[in-house]
Amino acid sequence: MASAAEQMAANLSWSSFGKATELRQRILFTLGLLIVYRLGTYIPVPGIDGAALRNFMEGAASGIGGILSMFTGGALSRMGIFALGIMPYISASIIVQLLGSMYEPWKQLKKEGENGRRKLNQYTRFGTVVLATFQAYGLAVSLEAGDLVSDPGLYFRAACVVTLVGGTMFLMWVGEQITARGIGNGISLIIFVGIVAELPAAAAQFLTTAQETRNAMLVIGIIVMLAAVLMFVVFMERSLRKVHIQYPRQQRGMKTYEGGSSHLPIKVNPAGVIPAIFASALLLLPTTLSTFSGGSSGPVMSTILAYFGPGQPLYLIFFTAMIVFFTYFYTREVAFKTDEVAENLKNQGGFVPGIRPGKRTAEYLDYVVTRVLVLGSAYLALVCLMPEILRSQLSIPFYFGGTSVLIIVSVGMDTIQQIQSHLLAHQYEGLIEKSQLRGKRAAKKRTKGPSRR
Repeated sequence: MASAAEQMAANLSWSSFGKATELRQRILFTLGLLIVYRLGTYIPVPGIDGAALRNFMEGAASGIGGILSMFTGGALSRMGIFALGIMPYISASIIVQLLGSMYEPWKQLKKEGENGRRKLNQYTRFGTVVLATFQAYGLAVSLEAGDLVSDPGLYFRAACVVTLVGGTMFLMWVGEQITARGIGNGISLIIFVGIVAELPAAAAQFLTTAQETRNAMLVIGIIVMLAAVLMFVVFMERSLRKVHIQYPRQQRGMKTYEGGSSHLPIKVNPAGVIPAIFASALLLLPTTLSTFSGGSSGPVMSTILAYFGPGQPLYLIFFTAMIVFFTYFYTREVAFKTDEVAENLKNQGGFVPGIRPGKRTAEYLDYVVTRVLVLGSAYLALVCLMPEILRSQLSIPFYFGGTSVLIIVSVGMDTIQQIQSHLLAHQYEGLIEKSQLRGKRAAKKRTKGPSRR
């Protein structure tokens, strides 16, 4: 039987959406900031030779250049002020979270609640500035090496670094504002919008390539495969492993509360799209620099790209290893901490049938999560590696990366769920107001005295 919340969710309509003024303001605020982000991708970095850049990107669009352009929302292909995107912030988050699980003072900060979280966020911002500076300088040098600059020199490098670092920090601020005052997760939405904005161009490029080869079955096959992958991702993202939880009868004061049963949901992929983003962030940096180096990369970079270039066996192995590692790491350290979950269950009086509360429950949950993540990490690796294999090994013009598909599905589902939550809260507020008005009217009727004859 459906719960009251599920029944209310089924009754959501456009009329209820029109009455939710706060939700409408949040959506408009989010759309406004995302429009500002899209406009910023068209503002070029000072000193870029536009004609040379267009010619270069036309030649690189069929390879890794097209993939990088899609992942940065087209800002990299136009060398806009947001060319670095939000990746330096994500890389800094990786480093802070790794140190937070190994460095003892930062472990204590994580236990301090909101104050500790603010300090760690501040460290993440400082790390973002450092990483963005190094990446921006490397990109400026690569642009000069590729003869894509109208006036190379120290002035261009300084202007490029300041512009790109400022763009990344502005995007970080936009993401935080969307998360706090808008709808959805701001950082994820920025990446989501960048990918969606480049999908029409990628689809047109794919159809043009297919038309040149005159292979209609290839087009149909890839479209069917893409639809199947989307359905598979949605199914896996909604899959759960339910752990049965029992609550005993409790007596508080003069009242006795009957015991009940519930379940603890454990997603097959608790980490969401974060492992794929983390792994992509580590792998995209050397490829980005080599793309703009004009073939003049050093021996070290040439060796790295020879063995770890897109489609190479070591690249696929390293990509898989990073996805599996970050899936386990992010789940255990951030998404689902078994020690904290077991402690919360113990404080609430809940227990897993046949398992002693406390340490034994934590060990059991750790055992369950470990087994579930075998399937979750394999699913993430499969979705991310399939487009890479299609492009490199089978020479199929497939420009939609597995990470892009995961981001589109995950962020879309999360945003829709948040919108539904706001609508449900609005409906609950309306029901409470109606019940209060009815109570006041009933009280007024009761206070009226008997009529005199």
